[in-house]
Amino acid sequence: MEIPILYEDDNYILFNKPAGLVVHPDGKSDEPTLVDWLLKNRPDMKDVGEPLVLKSGESIPRPGIVHRLDKETSGVMVVAKNQKAFEDLKAKFQNREVEKKYHAFVYGILPEEDDTINRPIGRSKKDFRMWSAQRGARGEMREAITNYRVMEKFGDNAASAISFVEAEPKTGRTHQIRVHFKAIHHPVVSDALYAPNHAQMLGFKRHALHAYNLSFKGIDGKKVGATAPYPEDFENAIKTLKNGQGTA
Repeated sequence: MEIPILYEDDNYILFNKPAGLVVHPDGKSDEPTLVDWLLKNRPDMKDVGEPLVLKSGESIPRPGIVHRLDKETSGVMVVAKNQKAFEDLKAKFQNREVEKKYHAFVYGILPEEDDTINRPIGRSKKDFRMWSAQRGARGEMREAITNYRVMEKFGDNAASAISFVEAEPKTGRTHQIRVHFKAIHHPVVSDALYAPNHAQMLGFKRHALHAYNLSFKGIDGKKVGATAPYPEDFENAIKTLKNGQGTA
């Protein structure tokens, strides 16, 4: 398992998580995780951070992990290398002091080139795996804000048009970007969970979402950040669209 390191200093590691890699174990599967990679390659980080305690009482280490990406989301993540940096980074995420930019392909042409989706998110009524920013969501509705801008548009046929967008989540809700674009009727391309009735497009075998850039002020006050190069499926999709080969 190769995980490219994008930046590293005495306090942080920023790396490019590949699509298909789970961040930490859930006690239900034995598939490889980011935690496995960290424990193998950085064993001195084992006790950094806070473990995940399962309902069974099992404690799973999460060395330096402050946030996570969905299994099928690729892109930049950060872990803290020591407890002081972990506590500081955790506070920065909670206080919305970490800048995150995601790139995604979404179905259709968005009505606005630059806009904010401000819709609280709760649990979906129909599927325990899902969240919802639409009517009928259950449980506590938590504030969720995502800014976006359209970088490029492809096609004018409503059935096959695609928008390439940059999204900046200002809150950190589970599945937030995927949920918000579904809520405005432009779900992320090939998202099997939130767009099951849409045709897969552009060759994506997973949802077309990539954590492009992450930055924050480090514990010493200096800016820390990195940009994650596009994976092969993103590069291929961009070439396909720019060459006018259609979106099927």
